[in-house]
Amino acid sequence: MNLESSKVSVSKSQAYLFEALSDIKNFEKLMPENIAKFEVIDENCFEFGLKGMPEIKLVKKSATPNSEIILGAASSKLPFTLIAKLNEIAQEETEIQLFFEGDFNPMMAMMVKGPIGKFIETLAENMHKL
Repeated sequence: MNLESSKVSVSKSQAYLFEALSDIKNFEKLMPENIAKFEVIDENCFEFGLKGMPEIKLVKKSATPNSEIILGAASSKLPFTLIAKLNEIAQEETEIQLFFEGDFNPMMAMMVKGPIGKFIETLAENMHKL
């Protein structure tokens, strides 16, 4: 299952946003209002929970300086990645788009597609908070 957020333009430099997203504690600023839990495990891992959803642990898998950050599920039960792609539009303006790639059975994909789609849209819309 592959989902993508809309492209969001943020009035910050590409390098600034890359550094902000590289610091995983900043993901708390991006979370939806219905967040029930956010806990930093270490510099590469955090766990969060939204009301009515199971808690999810994300680990920073890789980062390509100033252009891409890849987070993945720490558990192999629900294998997925969340990719943030940054594209410089101007010196102080960056376009960000989030991509979700999950390996789910068709029933699970049908159940989570709506909530996950809404979740990545919210993360993208909140990028200006960094």
